[in-house]
Amino acid sequence: MANNSRIRAALISLFTMLGCCAQTQQIKVAEQPLQLDAKPNILWLVVEDMSPILAAYGDNTIATPNISQLASQGVTYTNVYSTSGVCAPSRAALAMGMYPSSFGANHMRTTSNTEQTGLPKYEAVPPASAKMLSQYMREQGYYTTNNLKTDYQFKAPKAAWHENGPYAHWRHRPAGQPFFAVVNFTTTHESGLFEPYGFRKIESRHYFSDDAERIAKLPQHHSIKTKESETAVHLAKDSEFDIPPYLPDTPLVRRDMWKMYNNLAETDRQIGAVLQQLKGDGLYDSTIIVFYADHGGPLPRQKRLIYDSGLKVPMIIRYPQAQLAGSRDDQLISFVDFAPTTMALAGLAVPEHMQGINFLSAQASPREYIHAAADRFDEVTDVIRAVKDQRFKYIRNYRPEQGYYLPLAYRERIPTMQELLRLKAQGKLTPAQAQWFRQQKPVEELFNTATDRHELNNLADHPDYQDKLAELRGELNRWLNAINDQPELPERALIQQLWQDRDAQPVTAPAQLQRQGDKLHLSSATDGASIAYRFNVDGQSPANWQLYQTPFKAPASGQLQVISHRIGYLESDLVTFDLATLQLAKATHALNTNKQ
Repeated sequence: MANNSRIRAALISLFTMLGCCAQTQQIKVAEQPLQLDAKPNILWLVVEDMSPILAAYGDNTIATPNISQLASQGVTYTNVYSTSGVCAPSRAALAMGMYPSSFGANHMRTTSNTEQTGLPKYEAVPPASAKMLSQYMREQGYYTTNNLKTDYQFKAPKAAWHENGPYAHWRHRPAGQPFFAVVNFTTTHESGLFEPYGFRKIESRHYFSDDAERIAKLPQHHSIKTKESETAVHLAKDSEFDIPPYLPDTPLVRRDMWKMYNNLAETDRQIGAVLQQLKGDGLYDSTIIVFYADHGGPLPRQKRLIYDSGLKVPMIIRYPQAQLAGSRDDQLISFVDFAPTTMALAGLAVPEHMQGINFLSAQASPREYIHAAADRFDEVTDVIRAVKDQRFKYIRNYRPEQGYYLPLAYRERIPTMQELLRLKAQGKLTPAQAQWFRQQKPVEELFNTATDRHELNNLADHPDYQDKLAELRGELNRWLNAINDQPELPERALIQQLWQDRDAQPVTAPAQLQRQGDKLHLSSATDGASIAYRFNVDGQSPANWQLYQTPFKAPASGQLQVISHRIGYLESDLVTFDLATLQLAKATHALNTNKQ
């Protein structure tokens, strides 16, 4: 039953069903109870570079039957925003539940374009107490998998996931274990607009994503694509498109629009293949399925910008048994809210370092604002911060002497970008299109996104909006102070802060081993280090690492391999302990004790 009113999010209470040993949790959304297992399976379906260009959001350009089915059977969230208009900072927020600019994760990327910037490679460093969402879920008893993309602005610790890579699949878990699985789809990525056109070959793995032998035969690098002649056509190339006013209506731009929607249709088929596996396993109605994009659209003046075209994303959640089917929820949701909400669904308390809220909690006030930031993108740097309520967006430009458009080599491979530059050189851009190419920009911008969804009419100087301007200006200041964001801190100085004034990236201290009775205890002198271990028996080491949580018993022979890793630091050297020697030491200790 459709419910077009805003769904007020949820009171979570755990209880034990009478006559049954399994725990469930009852979430009350509006006046409708939502029944979930105490540890429900959770599946994230993550597409890249996509604004809400779906039928569920009023765009019927292309049919996406699998996504549309999720919407008809789930809740469509209409006000969801990334923290950045580009992937790596946004994925850092998703992984940590923190704003990227609060822990050195907002420059795109921390490890790239060092020749142009003259900066060393580095990684974002969250507080020592912080762990990735996947590690918290693993500690809670979930089987955790990520297939395929990471891009967190730091190297994930080896045991942050049970499986991480092109072969990762919930099907590899022990029977009955709940899973938290992330499946990434990259066909809609900005590079999907590059010529020559084609689909990334590695993305075809979704059609047989539990067949390791077939996946191994695929080209693993994302730049290897199908030829256009062998690429599926899901949409007539002469289709009509709603071209936004900041882009010209030319054949080249219409072709890029076609590619964007054609890529979306292919992604929908890939999503359908993954969902069919879930259904085939009998898990479709016992899994919370979360579909969303990692930031806004792929076109110029979308990706990287902190207009809504770069921040606003689709999100649809299908709850088990299609509860709340066809509903819509208009509450403001930020990417920093995903981790706290997921942890609450798994029965976990939200860690203090997380900066988001559980958007399914009736105990938390609905979010009033979302916040965003833009800094370096590859070889060019800007400094912009933004805050938005349900209607108005406030943007603060820290480099007003610098235009919005900056020449970015990667983006200029998009034909639409080339077309914009051609028309600019010829003086043929409309005022809406030319606005992005202004030589300077105002210090403050204010947009009414309800009436100006493309954010072209700056109201900052309008006398009728001075109260709203002051409100959002104050909120941005409050947020910057709350998360200790220093927008004007040079990136080199930021690196020195992250490295605690060292000359090089800190290194995690190697693991130390102590015996506690018949068990082994592992530790690292580095505060906040996670420890991964595995056994090498008869010269064979498993591909996946165990997460050290409590002392354990070890086999009598073979080797114990251990790596320590604090997020943002270099991981320690591999430390290998000979188990037979440990057993001998244990026996010698016991003998000496008996002699005494």
